[in-house]
Amino acid sequence: MTPWTRWFGVTTDAAQRDATREAADIMEIAERSVRMQSMAAKAQHRGLLRGTHAKGICARAEFEVFDLAAGKDPALAARLTRGIFAKPGVYPAVVRFGNSDSKVNRDLKADVRSLSFSVDLSRGDSVDVGLGTQRQDFSLQNASTLPINDQPAFVAVTKLLTASSQAAGLWGLPWRDKLRVIRTLVLVQLQSHQKRLPYQRLRYWSTVPFAHGPDEAVKYCATPGLAITERRLQDNNANALRDELIRHLAEDTPLASFEFAVQLLDASRMTYWGQPQDTSFWLENASVEWKESEAPFHPVGRLTLLPRSQLSAAQGEAVYFDVTGHAAPDSKPLGSINRARSMGEAASRRARMRATSSP
Repeated sequence: MTPWTRWFGVTTDAAQRDATREAADIMEIAERSVRMQSMAAKAQHRGLLRGTHAKGICARAEFEVFDLAAGKDPALAARLTRGIFAKPGVYPAVVRFGNSDSKVNRDLKADVRSLSFSVDLSRGDSVDVGLGTQRQDFSLQNASTLPINDQPAFVAVTKLLTASSQAAGLWGLPWRDKLRVIRTLVLVQLQSHQKRLPYQRLRYWSTVPFAHGPDEAVKYCATPGLAITERRLQDNNANALRDELIRHLAEDTPLASFEFAVQLLDASRMTYWGQPQDTSFWLENASVEWKESEAPFHPVGRLTLLPRSQLSAAQGEAVYFDVTGHAAPDSKPLGSINRARSMGEAASRRARMRATSSP
């Protein structure tokens, strides 16, 4: 790590961890996440929705796991065939495309888009591959990194977003937290202002790392196929992305599919500002990119949408994704952000489900 990045609070490493402080910060993140969720609902005079990715649409899909041993280098195949990817097959899935904002905005407002999906393993013989789970969840965005780098940045951002005045909230932060927040907000703006495309035409990344067996770490990406029919998004349509996806599901052949790939962490080949870093650096810093030129993606499966399969609004609100709770033991999320976000997401989901079930 270079001295200037350490001074600016851009990156963190395992040596900086304070387990007691981290536990307290995670509790604060959970509390402030629910507060942000409530603030967004109050500002728009509506009930509670998701704390982030508030607006979206769900549909059904199939997830195919490729035969990774066929035609591949045996050493690479052995590294890829872990967890859900150890056994070829086709599994039912539910997908949700969404906008990242906590508010329900016009679809074409500048924002990061998301693709989350849940793979149902109960209809396959998951016991044979030792998964220990009947479901595997994935969450991806159309940006290769997360703008919030780590747990300290996460705390600082939630403090700003729950302040009565954001200007006062920013200046009330310690100097290093100010830098973390400013850097996060700059990255958010850069990621939000991308070319406007339908959900089914975007490429998505996991942004954060996951375990891949007992001794590997990976990131994921989902890349759309080339032959995808689309219509021009209408600027005057507040639901342009949703409506285009519904039209696509109802009218087009073939339907959109995404090649799903894993990026293996290889610290011996990867560099940051031209310098090699240890494994913990790559796991702990969510806003640091794993360059594809140094760590290529390897296709392991395909996610394909099913015709006329969109879920109703009520069904969609009942859907949730939990990459921590619904993961095989050897596929758990890794790193500072993943340790921080799990409790916040669970608290937000409980608040939403309580509100939905209230008379």
